[in-house]
Amino acid sequence: MSDGTGLRVMVVDDHPMWRDAVARDLAEAGFEVVATAGDGPQAVRRAQAAAPDVLVLDLNLPGLPGVQVCKQLVGADPSLRVLVLSASGEHADVLEAVKSGATGYLLKSASTEELLDAVTRTAAGDPVFTPGLAGLVLGEYRRLATEPTPAAADEPDAPRLTERETEVLRLVAKGLSYKQIAERLVISHRTVQNHVQNTLGKLQLHNRVELVRYAIERGLDGV
Repeated sequence: MSDGTGLRVMVVDDHPMWRDAVARDLAEAGFEVVATAGDGPQAVRRAQAAAPDVLVLDLNLPGLPGVQVCKQLVGADPSLRVLVLSASGEHADVLEAVKSGATGYLLKSASTEELLDAVTRTAAGDPVFTPGLAGLVLGEYRRLATEPTPAAADEPDAPRLTERETEVLRLVAKGLSYKQIAERLVISHRTVQNHVQNTLGKLQLHNRVELVRYAIERGLDGV
């Protein structure tokens, strides 16, 4: 079972029994549940006040849809990790959640052990998806990369990445998790995270979706 010691988590779901059960499971596993919420506007207010590391978020919320909650909160604080926990496995819902800034997407049919592991990995920045959804998301990255975008990064004053940052970016574009990248490059998980955060800052990007799109557009996902 995952050890969530030190991780601050918030649970958002409009069903009280489900919300309380998830919060209880997380607390019993050692996570610090800093807040819960039952609707969209409440989720935004409480998340901004409680500053969780990971937001466990349902999509179907009254007042403000989950994707809008995600977009607002991640837009205000790109370091926030969002794990969507939804009953819907519809491809459109998954892609919309990821585009709004979610790090992972787990179906409510997942076991408690899978949820705890997903929250831990989400906190570390790893993309976590219910089996079968990861390929869908990577396929969408590639589709997006074929769409025309402003060539700002090709301008003379475009930021320059270090050789190691480019190397990490290339592996991110191939769909590797941060843990896999750390093992491939023989560096620590934290170092991988730092390289990704530095790259996001240099390129003025907000999340992994935009980062992968940037990499694929420049052919960094090749062998």
